[in-house]
Amino acid sequence: MDRAYEIAASVRSGERSAREVIDGYLDNVAARNDELNALLLVSADAARASADAIDAVVAQGKDPGPLAGVPVVLKDNLCQRGVPTTCGSRILEGWKPPYTATVVEAVIAAGGIALGKANLDEFAMGSSTENSAFGPTRNPHDPSRVPGGSSGGSAAAVAAEFAPLALGSDTGGSIRQPAALCGVVGVKPTYGRVSRYGLVAFASSLDQIGPFATSVSDAALLLDAISGHDRRDSTSFADQLIPVAPSLNEGVAGLRVGVIEELTNGEGVAPEVRAAVSAAAAALEAAGAIIEMVSLPSTQFGLSAYYMIAPAEASSNLARYDGVRYGLRVDGDDLSTMNERTRDAGFGAEVKRRIMLGTYALSAGYYDAYYGRAQRVRTLITRDFDRVYENCDVLLSPTSPTTAFKLGDRTADPMAMYQSDVCTIPTNLAGHPAMSLPWGKGADGMPVGVQVLAPALGEPTMFRAARVIEDAAP
Repeated sequence: MDRAYEIAASVRSGERSAREVIDGYLDNVAARNDELNALLLVSADAARASADAIDAVVAQGKDPGPLAGVPVVLKDNLCQRGVPTTCGSRILEGWKPPYTATVVEAVIAAGGIALGKANLDEFAMGSSTENSAFGPTRNPHDPSRVPGGSSGGSAAAVAAEFAPLALGSDTGGSIRQPAALCGVVGVKPTYGRVSRYGLVAFASSLDQIGPFATSVSDAALLLDAISGHDRRDSTSFADQLIPVAPSLNEGVAGLRVGVIEELTNGEGVAPEVRAAVSAAAAALEAAGAIIEMVSLPSTQFGLSAYYMIAPAEASSNLARYDGVRYGLRVDGDDLSTMNERTRDAGFGAEVKRRIMLGTYALSAGYYDAYYGRAQRVRTLITRDFDRVYENCDVLLSPTSPTTAFKLGDRTADPMAMYQSDVCTIPTNLAGHPAMSLPWGKGADGMPVGVQVLAPALGEPTMFRAARVIEDAAP
């Protein structure tokens, strides 16, 4: 499997052409995408044209950038001007954005090539990529199983070698959980490190864009390319950010690592997942880190708080899909009927469920009892993290409580599905960075993921720990 930094180096040196690289990956897509349904759109002609342009730059003796000629898959909630963007929903039928997401601009400016748009749970609401209006994505390791979600298409695309890199969005674990289930690296950066401009919003105070890759080094390469201030996103950090790639190999000697008790030994965590966390901790200890068990008691309420806050924000964000300005429109005798019919036909069951839940939580008489209380829990979780990080540099936990489950196993039980994100949600509520790393396979032959967490803007230290774990992984 080619690595992104190796591809970029070979293209910059003229050893390989970007056209040769992109054609090879497009062949992989043609061979398996019908089976996996990882990509909703393949931009073959545009990708080849971009590759030819990069080869022309190299021929002139110029450097196309750190991602020179590297194919990158985009989750289909990232806007690209003139390219259909569906968010996995019928309600955006035929919509082509008039603008491009900042992260996509950054990828292209760095010499990367947008290869296509990846499938996802509708509006990023789901944990299995079974909620897409365009059919489920399948796990490349076993097509009878889910790839995780909501960025399941992006994770599956990297695992199936459709591209060495992909971008996803993470609201409650939607990068890390599918990364774990597909056996790749997935990173949720600090909230504000990466611009959200051009990301179709689900829950604005939680959403963050991040990379998928087959290695820690590749993930660092893409994260550094997309990080930085953007005046179009008022929540992005204005301060200079420390890149992660330069310190990757500095090791973990003296680093203090806390293993989160509530997440590692919590109900529903499979023994093989728990064993993987213990083995990863042992690898860090062998490399010179100091390991201890830590407690974050408020994290046990994270799932409940998240499923108040995220749907409440979604009910506000999704109100813009009314059939008036763009996307699907189902006619009615009056405006109200048209709105109602459009939303009924355009939104899937899970999106409707969350809109109703969020609208109820925000309604008069219930705001303080539900939404207000959930925000107080969010504060408690953040304080728990802050307390633990006074004595720890990074934390360790499972990413997903289990390996990938069978397609259809949890679709009839929303609570069982929501439990898939119990280990990832607390980080989103706190706004901190975290990443998932593959650690071998379980008894069912499916990948197991281990999660490394860090305080806000602690990505350089987090990646150092991840690099050591990667080297020791089975």
